[in-house]
Amino acid sequence: MKQQLLAFGSLLLCITCSIDTQAQQTPAFHIGVKGGTNFTKTSTESSLEGKYGFGYQAGIMTRMDIGSLYVQGEALFNKRKTSYEAKDGTSAKLTWNAIDIPVVVGYKLIKTDDVNLRVFAGGVYSYAFNNNLSAPQAFQEGFKKFDKSNIGLTGGVGVDYKNFTVDLRYETGLSSISKEFKSKPHSFSLGIGYFLF
Repeated sequence: MKQQLLAFGSLLLCITCSIDTQAQQTPAFHIGVKGGTNFTKTSTESSLEGKYGFGYQAGIMTRMDIGSLYVQGEALFNKRKTSYEAKDGTSAKLTWNAIDIPVVVGYKLIKTDDVNLRVFAGGVYSYAFNNNLSAPQAFQEGFKKFDKSNIGLTGGVGVDYKNFTVDLRYETGLSSISKEFKSKPHSFSLGIGYFLF
């Protein structure tokens, strides 16, 4: 938990320093909507092999532009799916819902009136609920203590065209969703959004 708080504190410090370096420029604030897909798997330190599963996401986003820098926050509903396979041939499917709140700092490598090419990185808090495991009893026991809260890191690239925005990002959990299997989520997501203003 201390490592998670330290990582989150470092992220907030980076955000503050980034904003201060360009404080002389007039910030612009935007609000929009976003939807997309995610591909999630969970790593384990046991004999289980995690595989990517297809899910979806939808929510709202805000962005504050400060010159070539920007800070973006989102509130996203994610439907996540993954599967496992043990060495003995048994398998399991895990699905869960999550509310994700990513906050990233980005930089516009190309910045024009209509088109931006961006890179970004930051942190994400995830709250999981409605988890469902379709599996033999041995799997069920390991996931009884499904950890609802998870802190992770995220980063990726994005393109803006006028009010439209597309992000491709990678996210990795810093804490386990299953303490017994030491199962940490990893996901790729492709999001498409539209800024209302």
